[in-house]
Amino acid sequence: MLKAISPLDGRYYERTAPLGDYFSEFALMGARVWVELQFLLALDPYGIFPPLNKRERSKIEKMAKGFSPDDYTAIKKIEAELNHDVKACELYLQETLGLRHPNRIHFGLTSEDVNNIAYTLLLKKYRDERQLPRLRELLNFLADKIEAWRSIPIPARTHGQMASPTTAGKELAVYAERLLRRYKELKNLKFRAKCNGATGNYSAFTAAAPGTDWQKFAANFIESLDLEMNPATTQIEDHDSWADYFYLTRMINGILLDLDRDMWMYLMLGYFRQKTQSAEVGSSTMPHKVNPINFENSEGNLGIANALLDHFIAKLPNSRLQRDLSDSTVERNFGVALGHGELGLGETLHGLAKVDVNREYCVQELNAYPELLAEPIQTILRREGFEKPYEMLKNLTRGNRLTVAELNKFIDSLKISDELRRELTALRSSSYTGLAEAVCSRILAHLKKVLGNA
Repeated sequence: MLKAISPLDGRYYERTAPLGDYFSEFALMGARVWVELQFLLALDPYGIFPPLNKRERSKIEKMAKGFSPDDYTAIKKIEAELNHDVKACELYLQETLGLRHPNRIHFGLTSEDVNNIAYTLLLKKYRDERQLPRLRELLNFLADKIEAWRSIPIPARTHGQMASPTTAGKELAVYAERLLRRYKELKNLKFRAKCNGATGNYSAFTAAAPGTDWQKFAANFIESLDLEMNPATTQIEDHDSWADYFYLTRMINGILLDLDRDMWMYLMLGYFRQKTQSAEVGSSTMPHKVNPINFENSEGNLGIANALLDHFIAKLPNSRLQRDLSDSTVERNFGVALGHGELGLGETLHGLAKVDVNREYCVQELNAYPELLAEPIQTILRREGFEKPYEMLKNLTRGNRLTVAELNKFIDSLKISDELRRELTALRSSSYTGLAEAVCSRILAHLKKVLGNA
């Protein structure tokens, strides 16, 4: 697409094209038609119209199996005259199905009954078929890295300053656990929908067929689509479950953003390094450059996604009185937000696949900061009842750079037992990582348990 306005349909088209199956106008129209057809089948047993004959049922089932470009073009032609997309679907189905009683099509429905179900089914389908599998791919990749890096020490930074060491695997375990938590919430999220007419009171249904339990009908119909019925609405479904979905997606994107920025910083500090590709260029003028472009690209895409998701979350649960159309154009941008989010996740994965721990440098850096051992030394001295050990270590180390020899000289000056002296002098910055490996084991077990049952 040479003149695409959005990079999703231009530069990134090959990577985002599959999202057209969920968020294109074609996909939306196909979902509307499918909902109308399922409604026909659900309505048939209630005897409001003569039963569908074998030929009619066969035509309905056949159309439900495949929505074609020709179907779409014909509906859009009708819409151009009516200026109403859902009504165009109804008229097209009347023309195409050739039912003996065409009035059963769209019986008692308002356009929002069709639209809210269609959009919800598309969101659910996207979540189940693409979003959750991509998240599983990332979580499995993180699990492999956690396993490989669980015991590799790296410097830790708090407020940007050198702090108690950690391991590379444990730092990824933090992100894996956060993502896994949201993954489970996203997977278990139940989408809601409604099918209750123009102002949510089943008025047209009840007027035409007062003997039918329309609330039960709606619940059965909605639940047959693996959705949950919203029992009380205005003309529109309140979209609270959409907001829940977009909130969880936004939280996942936020965790990825945090990971991107930390990896960028670790690369800047030299704790990680990137694998080079011989044909790639990092700078048009500086040949030595190997830039962290995947993490930067991810950050930009996730930022765009979250800006849109913030608007979705704030806007969609609000509508003036019974309904206004301000949600319509917002709904048509679902694929834009989710497309940028998917690009961001993919770039994070690509970036992680290109990095490795700069082990030698990390150990060298840790050994150059023996003052990091001030924490375990003062803590051990507390255990021994030593008077004001924190203040003593603070005076020795705060704002000062020490050598191992100077630290050992300090330890030798303490009036402590030889056994305690040996315990303190045996401490090393490069091995002072606490239970980092045990944390990795715990998170790996959690990942295996959840993803094994995915």
